[in-house]
Amino acid sequence: MKKFKIIHRTHYEFSSSVQLLPHTLRLRPREGHELRIEYSKLDITPLVSLRWQRDVEGNCISTASFNTKTQSLTISSEVVIQQYDLLPHDFLVSNYAVHYPFNYSPEDTIQLSPYLLNPAEPRSTIIDNWIAELKSTSHKEKFQTFELLLQLNQRIYQTVSYRIREEEGVQPAEQTLALGSGSCRDCASLFMAAAKALGFAARFVSGYIHSHAAIAQSGSTHAWAEVFIPGAGWKGFDPTIGDMVGADHIAVAVARLPESVPPVAGNFFGNPGSKMDVDVWVTEIE
Repeated sequence: MKKFKIIHRTHYEFSSSVQLLPHTLRLRPREGHELRIEYSKLDITPLVSLRWQRDVEGNCISTASFNTKTQSLTISSEVVIQQYDLLPHDFLVSNYAVHYPFNYSPEDTIQLSPYLLNPAEPRSTIIDNWIAELKSTSHKEKFQTFELLLQLNQRIYQTVSYRIREEEGVQPAEQTLALGSGSCRDCASLFMAAAKALGFAARFVSGYIHSHAAIAQSGSTHAWAEVFIPGAGWKGFDPTIGDMVGADHIAVAVARLPESVPPVAGNFFGNPGSKMDVDVWVTEIE
């Protein structure tokens, strides 16, 4: 078991006094058999009322409502977690899904349909050609499912340079390939696009990462992708570092679309103009 302290501080300065509308916060890690929350504290200035709920994905969401005008907003989250996912490769795949290609069971297909490639939408020729190159460089006619996903993960890691990108939103997968660079959320989105083109169910994950210097120094959240593997369930792949998701990854929210799970989202009434600073610290506790 590993123990981590996560501090996530978001500070806004507005050009003048404004009335804040309700803000949606996704800052509490997803609890389960692999992750337990030992301590959690959420401080917000100015004074707020909080309402907690779970969304359709089971993400823990807090809605902050404000009654007074303010020229600044500070949201500070501190969480201590126990992480038990120390052996991410220790899982079994259902016999019918050990080798690629395979078909999900009819029941799973219904449940997974939002995360699969929509057959009504046109396929991306660029993504299909890129996948064909991936298969040809492997010099194999048959793949083990897990091996193919690892190769896809590594391919993105080796060909797309990590770049801190302050702009909002996610680059289209084709743009990330053309540029050869992108943020962690761009790499995760590319992985999802390729995995779906291969026939896998994939979803986006927002959270934190510990110890990886190049990413941790950016002082922000992290993102990766999950694929549903029969027998194993949702397994995480991080193309930004070219490895599977393990104990150093702390998931906060999952979604069908990357833009659906910002850590902090909200609006205000008042004069335009604001400045935002975000600081994230993930520290291992001995």
